[in-house]
Amino acid sequence: MDVDAVNLFLIVGFSAVGLGYFIYGKRQRQAPSLLAGLLLMFYPYFISGTGGLISVGLLLMAGPFIAKRMGW
Repeated sequence: MDVDAVNLFLIVGFSAVGLGYFIYGKRQRQAPSLLAGLLLMFYPYFISGTGGLISVGLLLMAGPFIAKRMGW
């Protein structure tokens, strides 16, 4: 795993957003936010490229909004 300054910044940033989603999902009892928070905190262990980190992170961040629009 190649961790340079940009990747480290992305990992910390997406994990912080994931922690926020997790806490919000737990307090509001919303499964999509809780699941997205968990995935945002742990997906950087499995994806190492900068492009992959950005694209997967943005998709996971959009997940709860899409789920809410679909009525979950």
